[in-house]
Parts: sequence; C-alpha cells; structure tokens
Amino acid sequence: MPGDLKLVSCQSKKGKTFVRVGKTIIGGERIVLIAGPCAVENRPMLLEIAGRLHAMGVPLLRGGAFKPRTSPYSFQGLRQEGLRILAEAREQSGMPVVTEVLSPDQVPLVAEYADVLQIGARNMQNFELLKALGETRKPVLLKRSLAATIEEFLGAAEYVLAGGNDQVILCERGIRTFSNHSRFTLDLSLIPVLREMTHLPVIVDPSHGTGNRRHVGPMSLAAIAAGADGLMIEVHADPEKALSDGPQSLYFEQMERLIRDLQVLSPVVGRRLQLEYDSSTGVETTKTTPLNVDISM
Repeated sequence: MPGDLKLVSCQSKKGKTFVRVGKTIIGGERIVLIAGPCAVENRPMLLEIAGRLHAMGVPLLRGGAFKPRTSPYSFQGLRQEGLRILAEAREQSGMPVVTEVLSPDQVPLVAEYADVLQIGARNMQNFELLKALGETRKPVLLKRSLAATIEEFLGAAEYVLAGGNDQVILCERGIRTFSNHSRFTLDLSLIPVLREMTHLPVIVDPSHGTGNRRHVGPMSLAAIAAGADGLMIEVHADPEKALSDGPQSLYFEQMERLIRDLQVLSPVVGRRLQLEYDSSTGVETTKTTPLNVDISM
C-alpha cells in the first residue's frame, strides 16, 4: 500500500467500515442490492419500478437524474425534476435513493434529495468533486474509472476520506480492455485484493460491466462468490424502450430470479441477502423463495 494512502488502508483502522443508509448497512454480514433504472425518465415509470423492486425486498433504489453521455444528443436526464421524482419514490416506497452527481456545484442540490451520492466512472479523478463530497456527511458511492489502477482507485477514495467523510463505498464496474465480447471487462479479481488492502466496503455493478442483461445474472453470482458486499443492478419496466442502457437492464422477472439465486448462494459464502422487512411483523416483504441456482438469464 503506497504511503500516501493513509486513511483507506487496513492499517489505518481496525475492522471494516460499515456504511449505513437508512436501515441498511453496507459492508456487514448481509449482501445489499441497489437496483433501478439507469435514468429517471418520467414519474410513472420510476414509481412503477420502485414499487416492484420494493415488493421484491430490494432495499435501495438507483436512478440517474443527471446523466453524462458519450453523445451530446443522447438523453441527459431530467436534472432537478428527476431528483424530485426520486424523492417521491422514496416517500412512497421507503427505499433510500442513490443518484449521481457530476460537478462540485451540484453537490448541495443532489445532497438535498439523495441518500447516497454516486461518483461515476468518468468522474473518479475529478478531484474538486471528490473534495466537495469529502465535506458532506452523506455516503458516497465511488465507481472505478475505465482504466484506473487499484492505487488510483483508492487514491480517489482517499480524497473523500481526507475531507472528513469516511462513508465511502467502492464500486467495480468494468474496465476497458482489448476484449470485444462485452461492453467492458468486469474485473472481479479486484474484489479479494481490495478486501486485503482497504477497510471500505466493495460492491459490483455487473450491468455496466457486461452491457448485456443475459450476463448480469452469472456475473452477479460470481461477484458475491468473490467477496463483494453488494450489487448495483439496472432494472427497467420496459428495457426495449429505455432511454439509456436498455440492453443491460433486467426485466422484473429476471430480477426476481436473480434474488432467488442469491438467496441460495449467500449461505455458501457465509452471508445472507439483505431483504426489506415489515417492521410490524419481522417478516421479509419479498415473496420469493429459494430455488436451485439457475444462472441462465
């Protein structure tokens, strides 16, 4: 571990960091799911997705209000209106929301609405943004950039911790390689290395890592087997008509199947899947039941 990574290293803290988001703890015994559409497209769509995911027991909702896109002509998000819709979805479902912030000047606005502020892959080394998020006290989800080394990835996290915010979640989402069989190369070998080097929780985004909904399920299971603390998965009510990342978004039925498979796999690695509970009964709200592991999506 380089000497300038003083706060993220395992030597700097005894035990793991647990990031609390509402009632959910990321980095603990339970595996956490963050799911939702790539982008908030409209109010009915997001409320439907939030309702369906909440019924499955998914604890955290994702959705982009500000969307950095490769083409300037692509859908860029609903911006503040998207944040308002996310807040309404949280109010109706009880699910805390995760959304991306693109620049330092957006931090106060996004922090007003979101429970977790995401730093996208293309902003991983936006140092002014990292400093601004270090001054907040809301959890930060930091995605690895498209070609970052592990030292660069942890160095970005160090910026946030150095600002006083230790509630950081690391997210592997695939890197650029010469392979052309998937959108990116999902580097699952990074997970056990990070668990040796840092006390921060680590999650995996198999949606961006593969770019193909048929491969999200197998790579999700592989990520948990490798030691990930959670998954960030794109789900849409009608992926074929999605304004952003439709090919990698799961249908509801695929998400339900993946939850069942994760329920079977989790005990094998000594963990349990975090599903929402009805506080009045103590019973899981999801109606899914464990089945034999089926990785075909």
